[in-house]
Amino acid sequence: MLILGIDPGYGITGFGLIDAQRGVSRLLRCGAITTPAGAEFPARLEMIFNDMTQLLQMTKPDAVAIEELFFGHNVTTAIGVAQSRGVILLAVRQAGIPIFEYKPMQVKQAVVGYGNATKHQVMEMTKRLLHLEKSPKPDDAADAVAIALCHARSSTSLLAQLQRS
Repeated sequence: MLILGIDPGYGITGFGLIDAQRGVSRLLRCGAITTPAGAEFPARLEMIFNDMTQLLQMTKPDAVAIEELFFGHNVTTAIGVAQSRGVILLAVRQAGIPIFEYKPMQVKQAVVGYGNATKHQVMEMTKRLLHLEKSPKPDDAADAVAIALCHARSSTSLLAQLQRS
């Protein structure tokens, strides 16, 4: 199963494509969609949508796993990320690919085994689970790979298999 993990943002949107087969996952590619800080916000959203559409056409994933929005202290930033996430979801929906959403705590639990794990712990376990020499860069791509791993581990769990049957 090809899983595309997405860490949404409007400056940097991380992505990570993994191949998950029978409990073994391997990283195929990762990176980031970036938009220039000086561009008008609607233009940035259009760039994200177009780049995401192209990425989906190139990678042809079986599923897309995306992080749910987490509202921290900066509501203005969260609104921008929410709008970016919206155009990403639209691109995935138009491509006809199933979407799976995970909270940050679910990603940490699936990858590290502890829902309050630090970012460093998630990156280290991602590196170990995929047998990588170093963590994916930029950090947004590493987060997206962890989200893809979360889906790989969640979708193959016994509970998920029971719910499908």
